[in-house]
Amino acid sequence: MQIGSLDMTKVSVGVLENFAPKMKVLGLPFLFRDREHSFTVLDGPIGKMLLNDGEKYWLKGLGYYDAGSRSFYTMNKPILKPSDLEGEKIRVMESATAVNMVKALGGSPTPISWGELYTSLQQGVVDGAENNPPSFYLSRHYEVCKYYTLDEHTVLPDALLIGTYAWNKLSDEEQEWLNASVEKSIKYQRKLWAEAEAEALREVEKAGVEIIRPDKAPFVEKVEAIFESYKDDEEIYPLIKRIQETN
Repeated sequence: MQIGSLDMTKVSVGVLENFAPKMKVLGLPFLFRDREHSFTVLDGPIGKMLLNDGEKYWLKGLGYYDAGSRSFYTMNKPILKPSDLEGEKIRVMESATAVNMVKALGGSPTPISWGELYTSLQQGVVDGAENNPPSFYLSRHYEVCKYYTLDEHTVLPDALLIGTYAWNKLSDEEQEWLNASVEKSIKYQRKLWAEAEAEALREVEKAGVEIIRPDKAPFVEKVEAIFESYKDDEEIYPLIKRIQETN
């Protein structure tokens, strides 16, 4: 996209933080109070500012699609509280924020590509992973991981991107058309996502997965130090505060 050989893509903001550094704020665990709070932030001035942050890296953000909440799934034992993660090798994305989160909770973060994860679980290279319900279901990871703990630690959206090379070739009118279409698609996608999430949880439960809804408070407490570690960061810390104070 940066060199213009691809025009558009949809990608997790967890990966995007490697190109637009301020995006890493969205990967912080328990940043949002709930799904509605996340939509308010993403669709408002903060979300738009973060989308624009990628432009200096030749990546223009158009909007955010719902990608649900990420939660832990494991093979050998259920995760009921943070201490259950101790000694567990947990697959994470190539994201410093995700690595720090699993470390803070006591686990051993292991970056592995998504395509290699199924066999890595089968072979015991990792003990578990973390992702949203549709990804857990469609990847068939539920065939090897029979415990799914809905701690919902990270609400990590996907970003719809267009390369600035492609964007600048559009006329003002075409840019307006594209933005209007994206707005409509976001509303529709979020509706479809909610349906897919409900279906995924039903299906994995049918397949014998134990779905655990833990007390989130101990998890929240464990990651508080991550927020404090940004106190000296003049860009990220004020952003954290603004997001937390958004109603």
